[in-house]
Amino acid sequence: MKSAVIYSSKTGFTQKYAEWISQELGADLFPMDKFDRSMIDNYDTIIYGGGLYAAGINGIRFIKINFSRLRSKKLIIFASGSTPWRENAVNKVKNKNFTPEEQAHLKFFYLRGGLNMTKMGMFDRFLMKLLRASILSKGKKRELTPDEKGMLAAMDNPVDFTSKDNIKDLVAYARE
Repeated sequence: MKSAVIYSSKTGFTQKYAEWISQELGADLFPMDKFDRSMIDNYDTIIYGGGLYAAGINGIRFIKINFSRLRSKKLIIFASGSTPWRENAVNKVKNKNFTPEEQAHLKFFYLRGGLNMTKMGMFDRFLMKLLRASILSKGKKRELTPDEKGMLAAMDNPVDFTSKDNIKDLVAYARE
């Protein structure tokens, strides 16, 4: 089985996971901008990873556009984000990014990444500042949730929750 790991990473957490997955599987590794759709037929397994931004998976458009060619492959998608894994949140991400038909032809994994505003572009930092203001305004009306408190802390001090242990289930599935 020939596998390709393709990724889109803005701050490096998704790239780190893609590199680890590629190493574990002996798969070819491609940043999204270096993988051309003509290469799809060269692989039996396609693994795509992107960071989460407001529950949207960065770069997922490539999968959507090429889905008719990918549906016959073993298709694995992973997203990395800063929040802890929770089933309802993972289901929200799957339902926002994929139709029921697409979900039937792919396996989705959420891998906890991190948050580092110093590695973000200007627009993403601006959006994070808006999020900070929103959280702080909620804090004036009620007690902040642990996730909200954690998000505020991570905005001030970068956090990295990546771990090779997080890819075990994805790698095992890819090897099946």
